[in-house]
Amino acid sequence: MSSHLHPMLNVAIKAARAAGALINRASLDLDTLRVGAKQTNDFVTEVDHAAEAAIIETLLGAYPDHGIWAEESGRREGKGKGRAFTWIIDPLDGTTNFIHGFPVYCVSIALMVDGRLDQAVIYDPSRNDLFTASKGRGAYLNDRRIRVAKRTQLRDCLLSTGFPFRPGDAFQTYLRMLGDVMPRVAGVRRPGAAALDLAYVAAGFSDGFFETGLSPWDVAAGALLVTEAGGLIGNFTGEADFLEQKECLAANPRIYGQLVGVLGKYSKFAPVRDKMALDGESIEGMSRERAADERTGERAKDDAPAGEVPGAGDAPW
Repeated sequence: MSSHLHPMLNVAIKAARAAGALINRASLDLDTLRVGAKQTNDFVTEVDHAAEAAIIETLLGAYPDHGIWAEESGRREGKGKGRAFTWIIDPLDGTTNFIHGFPVYCVSIALMVDGRLDQAVIYDPSRNDLFTASKGRGAYLNDRRIRVAKRTQLRDCLLSTGFPFRPGDAFQTYLRMLGDVMPRVAGVRRPGAAALDLAYVAAGFSDGFFETGLSPWDVAAGALLVTEAGGLIGNFTGEADFLEQKECLAANPRIYGQLVGVLGKYSKFAPVRDKMALDGESIEGMSRERAADERTGERAKDDAPAGEVPGAGDAPW
């Protein structure tokens, strides 16, 4: 631990490294890993639980009265003077990547004080990369100060995102949103760990990030990293109070504004007129697709030999 860091950040680093050690050991023998599902495509492993227990033990060992808000074990209020402090924990962000041996996952720990993010740690155990931030003191990667990227034109930007994967997620809306974004940028990536995506925005490795359906433990630590690195983070309409809204958009200030202009109409907080316009675009697009399908069907009938009309059972070759 470093003497120049905030004491609570030092404890969070200790907790993150303890969890990372458990994750690294488990990654050596994934075939024996017990995997469960909280719901379709939403996995949890014994490593998630063990890592979370190690984090909580370390944090409460130093600050027994603090509150805990953790992905697997839920939320418990602090006691006495500790009620102002809440640790927000994702013990293994990117579990699906982890169980497949895809090395993009991390530990995420944030401290909220009186409702404001104050300390943050994101630890990538497979690369031994440690991202840290303290309110008002900047953001760091392995003791090196980091800043968001300086690009000012959306067309030059590399963005990251996350795909909807749970039952009930608005997949078609997301596809339209992605279709709006992709032609405007240099590239879009889907690494699969939102906390690490935000850390990469803070470090300037990517220019922006957007995703829906996220929980506070996915984004809390990354949010402080982004703002301490000079970036902005909020919901799709640009409002900063996003933590529990399940919409997340982050980028440097210039790119953030441009992305709000593209993504704002997809927000559940968008003005009614924007939603009506979006619905109108959807209906118009469906009509065009239907007309195109009908024209294709008519051409197929015209081209078919006499007495033969292509049917649904025909082979596609």
